[in-house]
Amino acid sequence: MIPSWVAYLIDKLPEKWVREISYMLVKKDLKKYADIKITGIERIDNVKGPKIFVSNHLSNSDGLVLNKVLRKYDPYFVAGVKLSNDPVTKLGTKIVKTIPIKPNSADKDAISKIIKIVKSGENLVIFPEGTRSRKKEMLQGKKGVLLIAKLTRATIIPIGIWGTEELLPINLEGNMDAEKWHNAKVNVVFGEPITIEKKEKLEDKHKYEDRTMNYIMYSIAKLLPEQYRGYYK
Repeated sequence: MIPSWVAYLIDKLPEKWVREISYMLVKKDLKKYADIKITGIERIDNVKGPKIFVSNHLSNSDGLVLNKVLRKYDPYFVAGVKLSNDPVTKLGTKIVKTIPIKPNSADKDAISKIIKIVKSGENLVIFPEGTRSRKKEMLQGKKGVLLIAKLTRATIIPIGIWGTEELLPINLEGNMDAEKWHNAKVNVVFGEPITIEKKEKLEDKHKYEDRTMNYIMYSIAKLLPEQYRGYYK
């Protein structure tokens, strides 16, 4: 990957140049370092209408890998606003279509934009855990995806991804070292499409949300090797 000071200079160029240069650099790095194996993508060939791709989250490279794998579907990515604070990861957000969202908050403006985009027929990628797992194991999912799925009626496509934590690992300080890529075998596995189940007549709202969220998260977990499943073993 490029040094931070180079990324900073690139970001000062006209927007069109920034996107083109960033895309070429990332494409080159993924080709050089990532041996990507894709399984099950044919499961979504016949899915009609907008799709919400939900995936576990191990690395800042997850979005770059999935953007490459999902090129045909040209999805938007829900990304934490703090990615724009780092000059290198900021370039990454230039080559994927992103919807910035404030983490750990009810970002109503972002949620409203997401729902509008999906209702218009666009596809979406969201990481329900809300942050990268520093221990490689799945974290408990957050329920924002339920609201989006309910209001858009989009089909949910679970994805299990691993190997990206080796491709772009966390450094000793606990941060993603965006300048140092490593050779890695990356697996991207697509599960069967799912839809949100209806609330039972006498079911408590919170129990319904917990049940539905678990359904989504376990649909991701079962695509992963057991050591990555964490909260959803």
